[in-house]
This record gives sequence, structure tokens and C-alpha cells, in this order.
Amino acid sequence: MTAGWQYIPPGQPPPRSASRRRPSQKSVIWIIAVVAVVVILLRAHRINQTEVIWFCVLIPSLILHEISHGWVALAFGDDTAKRAGRLSLNPIRHVDPIGTLLVPAIMMLSGWGFFGWAKPVPVTLRRLRSPRNQGVLVSLAGPFTNIVLAALSGLLFWLLYVRGGPHGGTLGLVATVIFYAGMVNLWVAFFNLIPIPPLDGSAVLERLLPRSWWSGYLRVRSYGLVVIFGGLLLLGMVHVYPLSPIFQHIERWWATLLHVQLV
Repeated sequence: MTAGWQYIPPGQPPPRSASRRRPSQKSVIWIIAVVAVVVILLRAHRINQTEVIWFCVLIPSLILHEISHGWVALAFGDDTAKRAGRLSLNPIRHVDPIGTLLVPAIMMLSGWGFFGWAKPVPVTLRRLRSPRNQGVLVSLAGPFTNIVLAALSGLLFWLLYVRGGPHGGTLGLVATVIFYAGMVNLWVAFFNLIPIPPLDGSAVLERLLPRSWWSGYLRVRSYGLVVIFGGLLLLGMVHVYPLSPIFQHIERWWATLLHVQLV
């Protein structure tokens, strides 16, 4: 559920300034196409309302996750993401047609779980004032943002629906969206804290690598996403879902915390 930030190696030019770039027509077409597919699947009862809500709250959660990487990098001296137009809240600038739209739709349809990613924010580590130390903070900014969003969702839910007493009835649409917004952000935070490159949790292990290994390691870290996605896909084909028990535990814990009775 997202894949951290994109390392820009020495010698490679950073992305062009956003002032000269417009959202591509291809991205808009992808968004329209996937929305149409979701509507068709929903009308055909291939996916339910809860899965649509998951999808709708996952997209902004991934986008804010990625933006936070860029903001922290900017605070430490790297303006690559800013010049690339990736600090914008415009979702089209962050949508990866494959990872943000097509892959989650296919996996939900196939019953293989829920997985996706936004376009990684570019970060030029050598521009950070302390690349190795501040690079860890840039990585952890994403999961931290998701935890904050989950906490805000939980607080809003408590103020609106729990403060007057435990909620014993069926949740309305707004309450359901707020409830799942918190839960999905907890899922995203947990997944990204797994210490497997290029997920954000690997930053702590990367900091322990000898300095002589670091540059070469960063050049190949992005290929880890292919390994992660391929592994989840293969396990899904044989109906093995290693993360499902953990996600279910998070769901039960979140429901208990907010006094919600899961059906």
C-alpha cells in the first residue's frame, strides 16, 4: 500500500518543473476508465459498498503519504519534489495508473486482498543537509502521516458518534467513511513500516549499512516493489494471505477502540 519515495541517483537530472507540465490526458482517461469499471462491478454485485469506501479512502491516504515525504525532504534542503510539482494536492499528479487504480481494482475483483501504491515522490538524497540521518526521517514521514490521519479520524468519530455513549446501531454512510478512513490509514502505516525495501520501514535498517554499501544499495532498492507485489500475487493465487490475520486484528482493535460492533 504505497512504496515510499523515489531515489534520484547522482548524475540523473531531477524531474522537470511543474510549471511546464500539465496532467496528462492518459492519466485522466485511466481515472475515468477505472471509475467506470468500479461502477459496473458495483452494479453487478462483484464488489460491495465497503470495498468502494476502502478504495475511495485509500487513494487520498496514499497521496498524503507521498506528499509528506516531499515536505520533509524540502524542510531538510531538497526541493526536488517541489520543482516536480509533487507537493500539490491535485490527485492527478500522484496517481500511478497501474498501482493506484488498476492493481487495486483487479485484486479486489479477484479476491486476492487489497494492495496499491501512488507514484513515488522524487527525493535527491545528496541535497539533504545530512543525507543518511535525514533520509530516515523522510522515509518515516509517510507512515507517521498515516498514523496522524488515523488518530484524527478516530477523534472525529468519537466526537460525533461515541461521546454520547457507545454506538449500538448501524453506521450511516458518513460514519462508515470516517471509521474506515482511520482503519485504512492504520493498514497503510503498518504495511509501510515492514522493514523490506523499498517500504519505509527499511530506512532504519538502511541506516545501519556501511557507508560504502549505501549508494549501490539505493540504486537497486526500488526493485523490491516488484518482489513484494509478485510475492503477494503468487500467494494470493494459492489462497495464502500472510497479512490478512494482522489486518483483521487491526480492524478488530480499531472497532473495539471506537465502540463499533462489526457485522
